[in-house]
Amino acid sequence: MNRIIITIVLFLACLVSPVKAQPGQLAAIKGTVAEGYNFWLYAPREYVAEHRRIPVIIFLHGASLCGNNMQRVRRYGLLHAIEKGRYYPAMVIAPQNPGGAWSPKRIANILDWVQANYDTDTTRVYVIGMSLGGYGTLDFTGTYPERVAAAMALCGGSTLKDFSGLGRVPLWIMHGTADRAVSIKESKRVVGAMQAAGYDKLLRYDWLPGASHGDPARILYLKQTYDWLFSHSLDDKPRYLETDIPISMSDLKTAYEYLDPEETRFEIVDGIRKSE
Repeated sequence: MNRIIITIVLFLACLVSPVKAQPGQLAAIKGTVAEGYNFWLYAPREYVAEHRRIPVIIFLHGASLCGNNMQRVRRYGLLHAIEKGRYYPAMVIAPQNPGGAWSPKRIANILDWVQANYDTDTTRVYVIGMSLGGYGTLDFTGTYPERVAAAMALCGGSTLKDFSGLGRVPLWIMHGTADRAVSIKESKRVVGAMQAAGYDKLLRYDWLPGASHGDPARILYLKQTYDWLFSHSLDDKPRYLETDIPISMSDLKTAYEYLDPEETRFEIVDGIRKSE
């Protein structure tokens, strides 16, 4: 009888405890963060909770990956880049937006949960997003500039009316000149407004000649992208903008070279847990 009771208790404990990503795992965290999103969490091999504080990268996807099937989020972006061999020592948060604009508050709630449950470096949180995720990146960064070490927005824009927060964060905006899905005017509007208000000290931007809406996705597979992000920290006093790491159209054409999927083998853990 006692054995049966212990088994039942352990079973119930599993139902209410959240799935957590262990080193070398990609875990689907579902229904865990109140007022958040379902999200993938990748824990690299370097992560050791006892003594290793590592950076966090938040990736925000575009409208084509919205919905309730979390496998869609792995079609492109940071998770797909990892699977293809782009390895970097950072935890990756990749939420899935069920539809509509990204909510900065819901993203912040996920970040709160990750920082409460993992020994991460709170001075090195980076955000990168594409298309709808580009909007989400700028909206989140501008809302919570004190939490973001650096951000990169690809082929997006912003719904913010006040860009002062964006002016406090090293920011790289990129957009293709031949983008027919999201006009380059959206990114140029943000850049122009920041320049007019004097918020462009930490702003970097590139208009990619002839690039379509999908072309900037290749940026997510480049080593330079993460070299640039990791070059910044909230501990930098004063904050500065790294400009010596270039990304060009020729880089995009070779983005998939030098990738080795054997370098990024990991276990996928997919589970559902009740909200805490």
